[in-house]
Amino acid sequence: MRIDLHTHTLISDGVLLPIELARRAAVMKHEALAFTDHASMSNIERVVREAKKDAELAAEWGIKVLAGCEITHVPAKRLDQVVSAARRAGAEIIVVHGETISEPVENGTNHAAVNNPEVDILAHPGLITLEDAQAAADNGVALEITIRPSHGMTNGHVASMARRVGARLIVNTDTHAPGDLITEERAMTIAMGAGMSEEEAVKAVRDVPQDIVRRICGR
Repeated sequence: MRIDLHTHTLISDGVLLPIELARRAAVMKHEALAFTDHASMSNIERVVREAKKDAELAAEWGIKVLAGCEITHVPAKRLDQVVSAARRAGAEIIVVHGETISEPVENGTNHAAVNNPEVDILAHPGLITLEDAQAAADNGVALEITIRPSHGMTNGHVASMARRVGARLIVNTDTHAPGDLITEERAMTIAMGAGMSEEEAVKAVRDVPQDIVRRICGR
């Protein structure tokens, strides 16, 4: 059963209604999904509020949908403030847009994210340092292996840094369009393509996302 904890809808820059994305995931036998549309102080309350409405509807299909956000392009020194605002708005899951090499994310964003235990996932962290990977391990922040081509060019580096310090990895799609959702088998291929062993891939594809969902549901 697939779990994908980083997706976008037309609440931000995706192309599907949240409920349509959830329906497609349910048909593909996903166990859980997270709506994590791009957010900052300007829209964070709206993003979470609107996501929650369709997350509740999707439960009728037996899929657990978490309503959260991806904090995107905020000044690194203000990241903690925005994370706190997301929690106040009711975000169940918080993803931070990491320092992908294909976008002008401010240096220091990775560092701020992995040192905040309220962050669940650091998305596509690019050329993450060993120091920041260690902080992720210490604070329980999962590091993302992504299927998006422009962001995934550093998947191997992320996996290598995580392995050296015991940081948790998670395979997400960063879905924006209907064809972006993938099967568990495809997720395993992506993980192993990043240099993981089969055992490591199982942890990133199944164990870590299941643990995050259980922890969030137990809050």
